[in-house]
Amino acid sequence: MSDAIARLLRPRSVAVIGASADATKMTGRPVGYLRKHGFTGEIYPVNPRVSEIAGLTCYPDIASLPQAPDAAIVLLGPERAEAAVRDLAKRGTAAAIVLASGYGEADEEGARRQQALKEAAGSMRLLGPNTIGLVNLTDRITLSATGALEIGNLPAGRISVVSQSGGILGSLLSRAADRGIGFAKLASTGNEADLDSTDLIEHLVEDEATTVIAAYMEGLRRPEQFRKVALRAAEIGKPIVVFKVGRSESGARSASSHTGALAGADQVYDALFRQCGVIRAQTFADLLDIPAALAAGRRAAGKRVAILTSTGGAGTLVADSLGLAGFDVPVPDATTAARIGALTGEEASAGRNPVDVTLAGLRPDIFRGCIDALQESPTYDATVVIVGSSALAQPSLVADAVVECQARSGKPILAYVSPHAPEVTRLLNGQGIPAFTAPESCASVLAALQPRAAPAPATSAPAKADAGIAALPAGALNEAESKALFARFGLPVTREAVATDPAGTTAAAQGLGEKLVLKILSREILHKSDLGGVKIGLNPAELPAAATAMLDGLARAGAPKPEGFLVQEMVKGEAEMILGFNRDPQLGPVILLGMGGVAAELLKDTTLRLLPITRADAEGMIEDLRTAPLLRGYRGAPKADVPALVDAILAFAAMAEAAGERLMEAEVNPLFVLREGEGVRAVDGLAVLR
Repeated sequence: MSDAIARLLRPRSVAVIGASADATKMTGRPVGYLRKHGFTGEIYPVNPRVSEIAGLTCYPDIASLPQAPDAAIVLLGPERAEAAVRDLAKRGTAAAIVLASGYGEADEEGARRQQALKEAAGSMRLLGPNTIGLVNLTDRITLSATGALEIGNLPAGRISVVSQSGGILGSLLSRAADRGIGFAKLASTGNEADLDSTDLIEHLVEDEATTVIAAYMEGLRRPEQFRKVALRAAEIGKPIVVFKVGRSESGARSASSHTGALAGADQVYDALFRQCGVIRAQTFADLLDIPAALAAGRRAAGKRVAILTSTGGAGTLVADSLGLAGFDVPVPDATTAARIGALTGEEASAGRNPVDVTLAGLRPDIFRGCIDALQESPTYDATVVIVGSSALAQPSLVADAVVECQARSGKPILAYVSPHAPEVTRLLNGQGIPAFTAPESCASVLAALQPRAAPAPATSAPAKADAGIAALPAGALNEAESKALFARFGLPVTREAVATDPAGTTAAAQGLGEKLVLKILSREILHKSDLGGVKIGLNPAELPAAATAMLDGLARAGAPKPEGFLVQEMVKGEAEMILGFNRDPQLGPVILLGMGGVAAELLKDTTLRLLPITRADAEGMIEDLRTAPLLRGYRGAPKADVPALVDAILAFAAMAEAAGERLMEAEVNPLFVLREGEGVRAVDGLAVLR
């Protein structure tokens, strides 16, 4: 744990550089907020124009401070911030927060200013620039100018937030306060000239006051370190929930392979989060709802949900949203139905789900009894209680009943507050009952509360560089060269031979069988079938004429002359897959698996993992595919050799690791998966080297 980050989050003394005596100005807020929210350490305002601010001695410059502060807030513009940062570093300040914008987010000149700011900081840590700062509600420390701190009583809680946007941090702080949800720490990293989101998350993983970490993410500077930190969080059972923006951005497109078109940038982030146990928030609302529920400390054992309602329409809304998200809303078992019927006097409605107690009236004994019955039922893994308009007159009745019943059960209880009733939502959240104002939130949260397999870090030793790869030429390899490379790492390929001209194709066919495939061989023509460069089902005698016809067709199309021809055995598989490698510009090397063949880009049934991968990763990739049932004998069809496909994925990944930075992209398309016990065959392939 970094001592500088610890001192930044829990400073005993704070300097406010550029503090204003006018509390209505942005530069006047930080001193006022520190005092308003209960900071008990030393506050040193710095401003040469005044001698006192809010009853505190104001110092003319940093050199005049009585001691080196643990942390400093720099409220100066870019033209003066650099000198202030340099002076703070000289005094021995642990960390400084620079709020000003006009740095790397602006233009090239701003980027130069940002680099100069970082150099001025030296060994002192820097948060920002272009940040709103940080708030530590555990210890009542507010190093920020966000207007959200105007709220008087901000509840402390067990959720910590790291945001790359200052505005989002303020938004979450105010939204949470309105709903009775407490935070431990919140930090905005801004431009990340020095400290980045991974640094803060790494510290919070070890923070005793934090049980859940929420992150608003625009991108990652150090994905490998983030992966290590997230795996550590998963190991100790501290969930990380990330809302990643930029989901609509297109991935890098590649002219060489299908993989570049199929592996969009957002899918790569999905893969990273999945591999290291991070929960991805699908909506901005989820970024608050899911951590709040996780902080309550309960998990659901499965997807069977009971709904208790006193308003029929709201019950249907919740049931629909749960059903669309893949949850089961089964009717009560006979014992539970009888128990509810005895309480409500409505035996017919007691056998349904949602369980509607409208006619029984909102009586405390009935409400408690029904919740207990549903929570104790072996039919359900969780209960959603719908708070209707009838609860507005007695909000504590509902809250007290739910709190009491939750204490008697280990299963989670969620509340959907149907009318607009902020005071009811605050009351429930404040007592540890996750309460929401949208029915869809119940499904999102219950999905996050499901059992999760612990992510397995890659345990294999890093692949050693391969001397044969170093000797290969730069650029696109032809099919024969590419498949020879794959075969060297244990990926089974088709039996084949190269012919330099049409006449040589007959000799090349010897020993390959009576049904053959003929292809042009070229580094320049990557999509051979588009130019008539592939013929299947030929016998050896037909090869020379077919090869001559291919040459004629290429000449008419103005295509480059091929280097020769490839004669292959003809293979038939139970499934055609695509296995690819690409290098994401932000996150690094990625393996792709999908249903392949000519319809690969049409189907777009693909999944990704970042290198390195484990056997569990390879098995999980297969299960991710919508079309995976086709591999397991769908509707009586023969089963495909799934274990051999797993081995092929791992062999391909080993090749990519061994190639290192030399490998730009690679692809096997199609990879035929044969019948169970017969293995796989790489039928076509491509590799592009630096």
